[in-house]
Amino acid sequence: MALFLRRTALFLPTSLVLGVIILLLAAKIAGPMEIPASKPAVFYDNRGQLVGKWDTTNKQWMDSDAMAPALKLATLAVEDRRFFHHHGFDFRRMIQSALIDLRHFSKAQGASTISMQYAKNLFLSNDKTWLRKFSEMFYTIRLEMNESKKSILEGYLNTIYYGRGAYGAEAGARTYFNKSAKDLSLAEASMLAGVPNGPSVYSPFINYGKAKKRQKVVLNTMVKSGFLSKKRAEIAYQAPLHLAHVENKVPEKAPYFQDALRHELIDRLHFTQKELASGGLKVYTTLDNETQESAEHWVKRVIPSSTPIQTALVALDPKTGGIVAMVGGRDYTKSTYNRAVSAKRSPGSAFKPFLYYAALQNGFTPATRLKSEPTAFVFDNGHREYTPNNFGGYYANKPITMEQALALSDNIFAVKTHLAIGMKKLVSAARRAGISSALAPIPSLALGTKPVSVLELARGYATFANQGARIQPAMITKVTDGKGQVLYDWQPKKQQVLNRKTSFVLSQMMTGIFDKRLNGYSKVTGSRISGLLTHKVAAKTGSTPSDSWMAGFTPELVSAVWVGYDQGETISTYPDSGYAKTIWAHFMESALKGKPKNAFKAPKGVVSVSIDPKSGLRAGKGCTGRPTYFIKGTAPTAYCGKQEPHNLEKPTKQRSSLLDRLFHWWK
Repeated sequence: MALFLRRTALFLPTSLVLGVIILLLAAKIAGPMEIPASKPAVFYDNRGQLVGKWDTTNKQWMDSDAMAPALKLATLAVEDRRFFHHHGFDFRRMIQSALIDLRHFSKAQGASTISMQYAKNLFLSNDKTWLRKFSEMFYTIRLEMNESKKSILEGYLNTIYYGRGAYGAEAGARTYFNKSAKDLSLAEASMLAGVPNGPSVYSPFINYGKAKKRQKVVLNTMVKSGFLSKKRAEIAYQAPLHLAHVENKVPEKAPYFQDALRHELIDRLHFTQKELASGGLKVYTTLDNETQESAEHWVKRVIPSSTPIQTALVALDPKTGGIVAMVGGRDYTKSTYNRAVSAKRSPGSAFKPFLYYAALQNGFTPATRLKSEPTAFVFDNGHREYTPNNFGGYYANKPITMEQALALSDNIFAVKTHLAIGMKKLVSAARRAGISSALAPIPSLALGTKPVSVLELARGYATFANQGARIQPAMITKVTDGKGQVLYDWQPKKQQVLNRKTSFVLSQMMTGIFDKRLNGYSKVTGSRISGLLTHKVAAKTGSTPSDSWMAGFTPELVSAVWVGYDQGETISTYPDSGYAKTIWAHFMESALKGKPKNAFKAPKGVVSVSIDPKSGLRAGKGCTGRPTYFIKGTAPTAYCGKQEPHNLEKPTKQRSSLLDRLFHWWK
């Protein structure tokens, strides 16, 4: 045994040294690496029509000697300050990074050198496999053994992505400051050097405040690296910056969709920059060009050019999850920030369908009645109080049905329901439907106080459109290489996560926002646009002081629209709050042209009953009736005009227990 251990102790170091020698020899023999020739991937819509390409045209090579010294120093300081003192791997930095991560139980610290980043950006994917890590190491060694440090730095500075389609320092300098990289001041160079760490976050065009904070980090790092004095750093930070007017060439078709598509190709499908820039790939997408044009048309037509208010729209096919249209802002040339996927805002009452699904699953029916009146809710074992208000201060001051409460967007009814069924039930229902953003079991969640993205809300509504089957939104159907070989083939999948019958009942309740028969102490929330619709659509409005939402669906199409200001300024009650509804209504009618006027089909076990909206009872003589769907066995049996006070059939044990709890709490 002792002899075996001694032999092993000698064998392992020898093998390790031999492996390193073989790796070094292989890297040396492989020779210098060529920067890929430009043959960018081409994008097609769902009919095979050309949409755009992997745009690397804004890419201008510049000798590093010609670049402003401040830019090179700023980049070295923030990315790899020991670049000229290591051979591709900064082991000291790796150890320091690992210790910091262990101390904070995170992976916030990075240790990639410029050589490693250059190799990865050009030749490797973003996946986390051991093969990718080994390849990165090999390419890094190959670079260091065959190229000078000056050549590596020059290549890095000419290929790094600065956002807005700008690859390389020269393109980045012209994009943000309308000047050559050789003419950048220290202030401009330190701002530009901070962008590649997150172009969608640190671009001064998107968020100037965050860009300035990042500039401060760059300047402080330059001071720590000995490249700059504190006084010069402070002067540079205070120096005014004159940003260029946004005049970059943008994709002619669906620019926000194409931006999201590029992220999808890299982040989810793990295609490399090399493959996309020079591999001759063909990317087939879910985009419907006619639907996209309609979305862009109505955004432009409805919102006046004089207002700075912003918007976002997502439309998808609920059967597959394919995104057929996407608008991430009003003008891509002025702002590339994609509000459809990157921004998260409070959905307000547009979140209530998830609540009422949970309620239908826990003893409520469309005819369940609760009193709408000013109410102070006590929760957390009596230690906290929550006092919501109805819009405009209007209340029924009498019992109303859940169907009418949804149509009128009554907040008191919503919070009473939320507390009655248990606040975790709403969180669970929303999660299963597809909402992945942070949620909390708090009273205000019933009124949509937790932010979500437009794409998230559309996905959640698609689950209802599919009668409880959840889908994964997608943008890419197929990718082929230059020879036509299929590299990726999309296989849409559905997962039944909600009850089919309950989802259908909810969808029919959601059609009530356009039905004047449900008018009460105020008009139904979709009354202003009901005349624009010829198709039967399930929908919900939503509003907060700074957000306006409209989302809805048929079994064939789901769309969600948000309107508001980027910095959360208060929107006016009129006309700002009406933009989302108008855009949505016109868009849905246009996109559904030629489709059946009513594509909803009730599953087995669901029945339609004519209900009097005022009493919640079956409509009898002298009562206005509205067809209302119920799960079989839960519809009211009494008729309006009679004396029976209870508006439900004989309840199950669970339902009786729930209502007992509700009325006990209410008293």
